[in-house]
Amino acid sequence: MKVALVFPGQGAQSPGMGSDLFAAHQGLFETADAVLGFGLTELMFHGSMEDLTQTRVTQPAVFVHSVVKAASLGEDFRPGMVAGHSLGEFSALVAAGALRFEDGLALVMERALAMQDACDAEPSTMAAILGLADEQVEAICAATPGVVVPANYNSPGQLVISGARAAVEAACAACSAAGAKRALILPVGGAFHSPLMEPARARLAKALESVEIKAPRCPIYQNVVATAVTDPEAIRSNLQAQLTGSVRWSQSVLAMVQDGATHFYEVGPGKALQGMIKKIAADVEAVSA
Repeated sequence: MKVALVFPGQGAQSPGMGSDLFAAHQGLFETADAVLGFGLTELMFHGSMEDLTQTRVTQPAVFVHSVVKAASLGEDFRPGMVAGHSLGEFSALVAAGALRFEDGLALVMERALAMQDACDAEPSTMAAILGLADEQVEAICAATPGVVVPANYNSPGQLVISGARAAVEAACAACSAAGAKRALILPVGGAFHSPLMEPARARLAKALESVEIKAPRCPIYQNVVATAVTDPEAIRSNLQAQLTGSVRWSQSVLAMVQDGATHFYEVGPGKALQGMIKKIAADVEAVSA
């Protein structure tokens, strides 16, 4: 049995998240509040869904919950590989010993603020396209005027596109005309994982310069390359490239299965990744950690 730990991204948050872990891991929650300079723990445990959907809260909240959940598995637990969906990549790196918790949290906060600023700079959005082959959606994006690109390869028949609002709307219409089951504009603040995130990528790259990244205890399958990575400088480069590049989740899961993963444990809030994994590789087990 070869175990893969997978870590969710933005969208997995929910009121009360992590409160069941506080008693055993109070120190991590208190460290998070100290690093951030505000009461994240209070918002996680007692905040409303509206509170938790602010990007400056969502990203650190999901990160902290995931890291604490990984810690609850015990120091003797050694996965064969890890991966994270977008934001989840930072949680995966902490769990694999490549990043210190405090450094990972500081990076996540800078990333969240940088992404929010980039969203505010230009009207942009994302949309889920259901029921078309990836190649069809890629071709439609390429043929659509303006900025619109494949952003999240979530599972077969589910691809999220991202870009300028008018271009995304035009691509949605073209996808519907091509036979998509659904082409749904998502309630997000901007065009994550698209060229419109370039200002955020540059800010994250600067923040990453001063952070130590160690070789992880096991390979991490990073979003932009969908292959096993262990070199610290490659990890650093891929983290910043992820902001403007595609989350190649389907490809990452298939690579992990090819490299021997038989059991996937989702570490963090929600169950979204389990559903995706079961559609990508029906023969593996995918459960909550």
